[in-house]
Amino acid sequence: MGTPEFAVPSLKSLVESNSNIVAVVTVPDKPSGRGQKQTASPVKVYAQEKGIPVLQPEKLKNPAFLEELKSYNADLQVVVAFRMLPEVVWNMPPKGTFNLHSSLLPQYRGAAPINWAVINGETETGVTTFFIEKDIDTGKIIFQDKETISEDDDAGSLHDRLMLKGAQLVVKTVKAIENGSFPQEAQQEPADIKMAPKIFRETCEIDWNRPSFEIHNFVRGLSPYPAAWTVLNGLSCKIFRTKIVETEETAQPGEYRTDHKTYLRFCTGDGWLSVENLQLEGKKRMDISDFLRGNKI
Repeated sequence: MGTPEFAVPSLKSLVESNSNIVAVVTVPDKPSGRGQKQTASPVKVYAQEKGIPVLQPEKLKNPAFLEELKSYNADLQVVVAFRMLPEVVWNMPPKGTFNLHSSLLPQYRGAAPINWAVINGETETGVTTFFIEKDIDTGKIIFQDKETISEDDDAGSLHDRLMLKGAQLVVKTVKAIENGSFPQEAQQEPADIKMAPKIFRETCEIDWNRPSFEIHNFVRGLSPYPAAWTVLNGLSCKIFRTKIVETEETAQPGEYRTDHKTYLRFCTGDGWLSVENLQLEGKKRMDISDFLRGNKI
């Protein structure tokens, strides 16, 4: 059960490890692009290439869907980047349903663990497989695998590494369950637990009153998607890459300085942040020198 590109390597790895995939569950096709053409999810595209039956329920409690799902007699269900499942679905297979989550649970439970780990300046995260229970992301942990977050990482680069690392962990988990020997460790609630709630457009607006380092991590954690943004020339401007700079200039947080050729920097709560890559509303994404050549600010 999965939808986006992140879930495809897990499915692919299971197919290539000779697991018997009886069916795939994904979202219904959705209109996208300028022509609003009906588009299949990446998981559906891969499943169809491999001739795997695809189920696309609008509602997961729909009796017809539940009957069809039951007819496949799956021993185990594997969930990677999918919707929240009702108990009638996750409790169906005799060996249970496990989920792949992009953090070291119990830290960063929620919809956007990769983004929040980078936003919060973490230097390490990872992937976790765990059995689904009633409360979201709280089930017993099966396996975990750590991943370092470098200073140069953004959410996109970390996403791609965790996508592949997660696929390996999914196969390891399936094989362990198949062999009947696997750990099940109850999650311990740490005092300093950090959550990873869903990110909305308003979440992504830059608060220039915050320290430079926090804003820099905020931009990294939202790049390339959904992207941090501010207002420039009266238009929404997405910012994808920044650099902390030292300068003696003084200004109010949110004010900017530019030489109209090579730099655009914003005053923050404790210094200055140089914008290296951005996209003004209605324009293409570009590096700052190209942007300044074509836009008067």
